[in-house]
Amino acid sequence: MLDTNSVLDVLRPVQDPELQKSLVELNMIRNVKVDNGTVSFTLVLTTPACPLREFIVEDCQKAVKQLSGVEEVVVDVTAETPQQKSLPDRTGIEGVKNILAISSGKGGVGKSTVAVNVAVALAQLGAKVGLLDADIYGPNAPAMLGLADAKVMVQKGKQGDVIEPAFNHGVKLVSMGFLIDPDQPVIWRGPMLNGIIRQFLYQVEWGELDYLIVDMPPGTGDAQLTLAQAVPMAGAVIVTTPQNVALLDSRRGLKMFEQMGVPVLGIIENMSYFIPPDLPERQYDLFGSGGGEKTSKELGIPLLGCIPLEISLRQGGDQGLPIAVGNPESASAKALVAIASQIAAKVSIAALSN
Repeated sequence: MLDTNSVLDVLRPVQDPELQKSLVELNMIRNVKVDNGTVSFTLVLTTPACPLREFIVEDCQKAVKQLSGVEEVVVDVTAETPQQKSLPDRTGIEGVKNILAISSGKGGVGKSTVAVNVAVALAQLGAKVGLLDADIYGPNAPAMLGLADAKVMVQKGKQGDVIEPAFNHGVKLVSMGFLIDPDQPVIWRGPMLNGIIRQFLYQVEWGELDYLIVDMPPGTGDAQLTLAQAVPMAGAVIVTTPQNVALLDSRRGLKMFEQMGVPVLGIIENMSYFIPPDLPERQYDLFGSGGGEKTSKELGIPLLGCIPLEISLRQGGDQGLPIAVGNPESASAKALVAIASQIAAKVSIAALSN
């Protein structure tokens, strides 16, 4: 008999490929309806950026079509991003489900470019995203997001002043760049740095966010300590380039997060190779090759992806039009979107794992 129960029964063996659990048991199959030969239901994924979306839908359709009398299977796909696990000694941000650090062991590896484009890519995939520019001494995110001339509003809240973040390309942004003149250096010691980062965490009207991406300053200093000790973090991602100097520094950054109990989701190798605009079929290993893969194997953490160096990637950052928006068909943009999906998937797996 074709009814709701029979549909759920045939869907019960279908698993989320990453969680390795039944979609029915995970309550990812909802609103099952049978109308003559048409079966419809809602598939609730664990992230809007699920990289296996089409694969899961196809598995569901195949399973239901095994039932006698089924003529059509209609799957409405939506997502509910799970909340990261809380920690007793750290204070979360109301409305923010997952806090992620994009970090690097050294400067000059394109960390901010990666952070901005990952944030934009997640927003394009349907997530609610914020970007906290914690690179206090070099706040470049406003320029990269096309918000160099934006002004943030400060309002009175119940607990004091509250900053209203700027917004562009689907991403809410708070940065030191909004609070100082463009040529003004930030000459601060640790306690002042600690204070402003906490303000950016707790005294900003972030609203409801699936992901708050934190663009960390390079190195292993006060900003990293403040973030790791203040909020429960869903994880950290390390950005490096293929060359040995960058890889050595990235290892130090990785070990620092591990020592502070922050899960490292993986490594991103930026500037993996250069693609000349006049010869797009060619690749040049300007900074060596294979370093990210080698390091990921040695340390036992995933290589989330390799991003090529293209002139349009640099131009997009200079023009305030991230390549994920300005040139989505480019190799760099496709790599960044794939990396964003990988990050989102790993965050969901961690949140739903026992």
